[in-house]
Amino acid sequence: MNYYENELKALKKAGRYRTREVVNNEVFDFASNDYLGLSHNKELHSKTCETLSKLPLHSSKASLLVNGYHQIHKDFEDALCEANGFESGVVLGSGFNANIALIESLVRKGDKLFMDEKYHASGVLASNLNGIDVVFFEHNNMAELKRLLKDSNSKRKIVAVEGIYSMDGDLVDKEVFEICDDFGAILIVDEAHSSGVVGSKLMGVFDLYSIKIKPNHIKMGTLGKAYGSFGAFILASNHIVDYLLNRAKPIIYATSLSLYDTLLAHNALRYILKNRDELKKSILLNQSIIKEILGIDIKGLIVPILINDNKRVIEIKEKLLSLGYLVGAIRQPTVEKAIIRLIVRLGEDSEDLRELALKIKSL
Repeated sequence: MNYYENELKALKKAGRYRTREVVNNEVFDFASNDYLGLSHNKELHSKTCETLSKLPLHSSKASLLVNGYHQIHKDFEDALCEANGFESGVVLGSGFNANIALIESLVRKGDKLFMDEKYHASGVLASNLNGIDVVFFEHNNMAELKRLLKDSNSKRKIVAVEGIYSMDGDLVDKEVFEICDDFGAILIVDEAHSSGVVGSKLMGVFDLYSIKIKPNHIKMGTLGKAYGSFGAFILASNHIVDYLLNRAKPIIYATSLSLYDTLLAHNALRYILKNRDELKKSILLNQSIIKEILGIDIKGLIVPILINDNKRVIEIKEKLLSLGYLVGAIRQPTVEKAIIRLIVRLGEDSEDLRELALKIKSL
């Protein structure tokens, strides 16, 4: 029986129906979150496989707390801490799981969560668990956040923002760090789309804003985007990481991150730090092309182009695909209004990006 036939019909009628599409490696990819093009770096892959083949095992085998914590995990966590200036860290299965882990475990009875209204869906989902007391503030509105924190008498205050917002592509306001410090609030910064993209070392917004790391700061980042691997990491104080290891269900009850993905991400981290000047030049070039042709000033590598029509956005995507260019067509409920989401990733040549931008401008 077709139990959800009416719901699927409604999605199709609204232009919100989705399907999977097998990757086409014959087109120019300006849709993926592979910001630095490291998913295509065969040297990183070969180096990872060579190291892994010399080990007595190739699978992590268990959760981090039950014989699943390997030296490979620890070495990568230590390297992330050194590169980002944090005391401690933990790697886990995905950015989605990392948000669930953080929010579900940190916000206890008597606490209040203050979340940017454009925070990732994983965080929003987590905020609905276990009767969490959450209030959403207007996107990047620091005056409203300050007022909400001032008026709150909660036991603990936890603020959740993104470094670069995944759909709008804009940076978090630097003032959020000062505000959270002033009110003693724990600050979660989801750096899924900023880690590896901005900052003097390309480590993200903590790096970009030269933030001195404090005990109330938490940084979450993903490995499946700029790092060209899979998984996620959480960086924080020794105290908070110790707490997460004892309370965060996606850490306690899930098999630890695969050894291949961990090694690959560690090699990617080394690559990013070693080649950061060259990478930053390429990022700046792509940003300048978008500014020159489309008139859009971007701080990262995400270009949102407002279309505001679910059907039209699919038509544009298909038209560009027929010309050999893959872009994202993002519709509700992921965004309020339908957009073409262009990722100006370094995995494609800048001249191909220029050609694509000119085609978009002519549509």
